[in-house]
Order: sequence, then structure tokens, then C-alpha cells
Amino acid sequence: MNLIKSTGTFGFYTIISRLLGYLRDVLIAIFLGAGFVADAFFVAFRIPNTFRRLFAEGTFNAAFVPSYTSELVKGKSKSNKFANEIFNLLLCGLLFLVIIIEIFMPFFVGLIAPGFVDDSEKIKLAIDLTRITFPFLIFISLSSFFAAILNSHNKFAVASAAPIILNLVLIGVLLFSNYLNDSLVYYLSYGVSISGFLQFVFLYKFVKKYYTLNLNFNFTFNNKVKFFFKKLLPSIFSSGVTQINILIGTIIASFQASAVSYLYYADRIYQINLAIAGIAIGVVILPQLSKHVFLKKKEKVLLIQNKALELSLFLSLPAAVALIIGSNEIISALFGYGSFEEIAVINSAKALYFFSLGLPAFVIIKVFSTFFFANNDTKTPFYISLVSVIINVTISIYYFKSIGFIIIPIATTISAWFNSIVLFIYLKNRNLFEFNKIFFIKFFKIIFSSIIMGLFFKYLILTFQNQLVYSFQFKSFYLIISVILSLVCYLLISFFIKAFNFKDLHLKY
Repeated sequence: MNLIKSTGTFGFYTIISRLLGYLRDVLIAIFLGAGFVADAFFVAFRIPNTFRRLFAEGTFNAAFVPSYTSELVKGKSKSNKFANEIFNLLLCGLLFLVIIIEIFMPFFVGLIAPGFVDDSEKIKLAIDLTRITFPFLIFISLSSFFAAILNSHNKFAVASAAPIILNLVLIGVLLFSNYLNDSLVYYLSYGVSISGFLQFVFLYKFVKKYYTLNLNFNFTFNNKVKFFFKKLLPSIFSSGVTQINILIGTIIASFQASAVSYLYYADRIYQINLAIAGIAIGVVILPQLSKHVFLKKKEKVLLIQNKALELSLFLSLPAAVALIIGSNEIISALFGYGSFEEIAVINSAKALYFFSLGLPAFVIIKVFSTFFFANNDTKTPFYISLVSVIINVTISIYYFKSIGFIIIPIATTISAWFNSIVLFIYLKNRNLFEFNKIFFIKFFKIIFSSIIMGLFFKYLILTFQNQLVYSFQFKSFYLIISVILSLVCYLLISFFIKAFNFKDLHLKY
């Protein structure tokens, strides 16, 4: 496996998906704005989408891939048998969960969005929409199962391309918005569930080459299956801690009008980089890392770990700098149209600013957690994540009344840095990771390149300040120019000071 090539493949399709997701969100911002209808839809969308992120973006991989890889080494029949045992149990569990929640949906939505309860119209709409979107959970979870198998065989393109379907379906619905009028939000919700089914069918078509599906409800709870499910819940919690914190933030934000929407739009921006710099790298390295750990090739393990961390910082640090410097201009240029008023831009930009301060930590959590998962240890990151969530909740609740929704991204960032630092301490103490000699040199070069890029980006923003104001119609064009020029600046500086070695493009791991 070539780390950079595989990450690039995964990242390419992820970028396509996120860009289409951005277009989707721009259209939603135009037609729904940041009012109560938007809040209700984002709650309905947030719940299954959080599960999608928890399962699809590395979390299911964390529990499944190490166990599946160890069986794959023994032969296809062994790995296929293990996979079928997991699939059948997963299918039954998901069906049971969805049916129960559909029955008790009013209670469930009341828990997720308690701030909606006092507004009968808002809570009713949120319940109706969540009932429509929730079956998405079944399809996307099973799709993640297929994706994990493909990833185990180092086939990353198909798995990373599948989420594009969701955005294409929702964009298609939004393009007919003029004909749908008040029914638009309902068709969007149906689109979510339909896209989940389409992703399932799409991935099944490709996974058949490596896996033969055999529906059998004569369950056997052998030690391997028990071990997998023992790892699954901790891995969901620890690998998806950022998403869990955001979901908690949504719950708390529901008590403030439009706050759910502000957080959603801010979240959408930094998630693009998180998907490439954290999720993509974590997903790509896990199969090979698990194999080398299983074969006790320590030098290979350390090489992959250092390169993965180096690459994640190379991608995340400049992004964090740019988002911090231009948060207001970025939100305005991307979403500041139609029903998305200037006050919504200001508040979403505030949230983006504080989320961006935590972006490197969000990425590091994904990478460091993978180091534990490769060693079949999901408990340690679970306990660390649990403490970080408690920190997040405590800070958010304590300060929410005094400073409002903005405490949510602040608390999320604080808890993320706590999580990443403690993960590192445990890795070092257990001799599961150590820096090589080159890493620190590269790290300081990346910081230097990021600072210079940030200064250049700030200069461009000041140069185009009249074209980036809220009222200017073509502000997105000037933002794109500024971003592209700043990216070129960063890559050139990195090349000349050797913050990134292009020979790594050809390295096999």
C-alpha cells in the first residue's frame, strides 16, 4: 500500500462529496435560511447523519478491520464466515433499534432537541421529519459494513465515493424547490432515506468480489464475534467523539433560536478538512497497521505512524490557520445568500472560528485512536473520550445561559485538545508510538509554511475586502481565488523548505 496514493484516492472522492455537500447546503441556506423550519430539518438530518459519520467515517472500521484482517490472513472462507456472522447480527440489531425509535419518536426527539418541546409547531415538524429520515440508519450502517470489507482489501475508491449519492439526491430535490414549495423539507427528508438505500445497493455491487452474503439468522456467538461487539461500542464512542460532542452541542443549542442552524453551517466547513486529514488517513492506515501489528513488524508500524501523523498535520494546520483568519468571509461567501441573513453569517462565523481552533486536535484524535485500534485496544480511547465528553458537557451547560450557543464550539475545542493530549500520553507510556528523528524537523517546517500562508491569505482578504462584503453578489468568486492562491503559496513554500518530501509519494507501506 502507498499511504499518500491511497489517502489521495480516498481524499479525492471525499472532496467531491464534500463540495457537493457544500452546494447542497448553499441551496438549503437559500431556500430554508436559519429559521425554525431549517432548525427542524437539521435536527432530523443531524441524527441519522451523526450515525453515518459514526459508522462510515472510520468508527466501524476500527472494530471490524483488525478482526477481519486477522481472519483474512487465514483464508477467504474464514474471513467470509466471520463477516456473515457480523452482518446478520448487525442487520437484526439495526431493524430492532429503528422500529423501537420510530414508535417512541416523540420521546426521542424530545431528548435530542429539548429546546423544541415548548414550540408545538417546531417539535411536531422535527418529529415528522425524523421519522422519515431515520431508516437511513439501517442502510448506511450496512453500507459501512461493505465499505469496511473493501477497505480491508485496500480498495478505498468505491467506499469513499458512495457518500456522493446522498448529496446528488438532495441537490436533485432542491433543484425542484420551486415546484415543491412548503413540501420541500419533507421531500428532502425522504431523499435522505432513499439515498441510504442507493448507497447500500451501490456498495453491494462492488463488495461481491470479496464477500459472499449469506443471510442466516441462526446466530452463533463465538469468541471472535463476542470480541468484535465488545470492541464496537467503545470504538464508536472514541473514534466518533467529535461527532458525539457536536450532537450534544445540537441538543444544548436547541434552547436558542436558530443556534442549531449556526452550528450546522460552521460544522460543514471544517468537516471538509477533517474528512481528508483525519478520517481518510485513519481509514487508509488501519488495515496495513493492523496487519503489521499482527505480524509484529515494529519498524513498519512506527514508520506508518510517523508518516500518518506528519501527513495529517501537513493537511490540517494550514486549513486551521486559514479558517481562523477568514471565518467571517468564508461563511459569507459560501452561505450568505437568499434567506441566510447577515446576522446568521456573523453567528455562524463565530462558531467556525472556535471550531477551527480545535481542527488539528480533531484530526490528531482520529489518527491516534487508529494506533490503539490497530492493537485491538478500543477501551483506552473510549475512557479518554468519555472524560472529554463530560468536560464538554460540563463547560457547555455551565456557560450556556450567560454567553449562549458560542460556548458549544469553545467547549468542543477544549475537550478535543484534552482528548488528543491524553491519547498521546497513553501511547507513549505503553510504547505504542514514538517519534522518529525526522518528525520534529518536518513539524516546525509545516508550522512555518502555515504561518506564511496565513499572512498571505490575510493580505488577500484585505485586498478583496470590498468584494467579500455580505452585499456583494459575486463574493464567492473572490474567496475561491484567495483560497487557490494561498494553497499554491503553501505548497511552494513547503516544497522549497522541504516540509514535504515528494519521494514519499513512491513509498510502499
